[in-house]
Amino acid sequence: MPVHRIGLVVHQGRSAALEVRRAVQTWCAAHDIPCTEIDVWSEDHARRSGREEAHAAGDPDLVVTLGGDGTFLRGARIAVKTRASVLGVDLGKVGFLTEVPAHDVTAALDAVHAGHALVEERMTLTMRASRPPEVPAEMEAFLCLGRGSALPPPQVRPETTAGDGWGVALDVNALNDIVVEKLTRDRQVSAGVYISGRLLAAYSADALVVATPTGSTAYSFAAGGPVLSPHMDAVVFTPIAPHMTFNRTVVAAPDEPVALRILPHSGRAAVSIDGQLRGVLDPGDWIGVYRAPQRVRLIRLHATDFYGRLRDRFRLTDAPATATDGESAPFFRPETPVPPDLAGLRLPPPAAAR
Repeated sequence: MPVHRIGLVVHQGRSAALEVRRAVQTWCAAHDIPCTEIDVWSEDHARRSGREEAHAAGDPDLVVTLGGDGTFLRGARIAVKTRASVLGVDLGKVGFLTEVPAHDVTAALDAVHAGHALVEERMTLTMRASRPPEVPAEMEAFLCLGRGSALPPPQVRPETTAGDGWGVALDVNALNDIVVEKLTRDRQVSAGVYISGRLLAAYSADALVVATPTGSTAYSFAAGGPVLSPHMDAVVFTPIAPHMTFNRTVVAAPDEPVALRILPHSGRAAVSIDGQLRGVLDPGDWIGVYRAPQRVRLIRLHATDFYGRLRDRFRLTDAPATATDGESAPFFRPETPVPPDLAGLRLPPPAAAR
């Protein structure tokens, strides 16, 4: 599908990103395609919701991000609201979301415009809450110190029905995770954790993470959580430094919601969505996290080699056991026709399998 309008999200702190921005703008001018820079870090105006950012940029059908995974998440927050696709140009260090090298950005735009690129859809999380979350004015300066101003609180979705006990539906799409974390060093978050409406356990922890498979390689992974294929749907719950024996991740089915109720003796807790502070919870408040109907549309130039990227990003090829790794395992012979019983499997592309 031809590109009609591009929204550009640029990491202003990277000189390489500024150089690639000029290449994107030059490509847009040559193809007579409007290109609007979306300044998600601006201090000249109040931070806006993803839907407001998309509308201010003219509702682009392609969002191009120039930076690392953090920049990509900022672009995805905007793109998902209008079903736009996201093309991530890789200028980061440990990225799993960005794909296109800076020197290939023009070729990538040509492929997208000609309809030759692949579109890979990823699951997102949304949420309900006992009340609309907000950051108290007296706490915002402290909580956002060094991070810039906070995003506005999530808007309430119109399908909310007041007084029925289901809480308020929030206009949220998290590609990585939704995190509830303590606000002060000496007061942990204490919360009852419910999966599919049943109490699993009460936790006292530094933080509680509910992640997507895409987000399994982010905060959840750093806390010892498992790596999940981003091609699957699941809801991943991981406690961070819990004061209890059971400290394992629980991987729930995509239709099994995870709810967190802040217990009466808990300290206040911050709610972050894809790393962005969005509210503060008081004892007695709760949030419910579950699979959203909206999915993020990632642009890929080739079939994704997730496990090859996993090896590279975490330097697994440095392990002694990989020193003897030679030709592909016998099960994979991508240079020859795929047998009928394997035709539906996701096999590595030839270049990755050699």
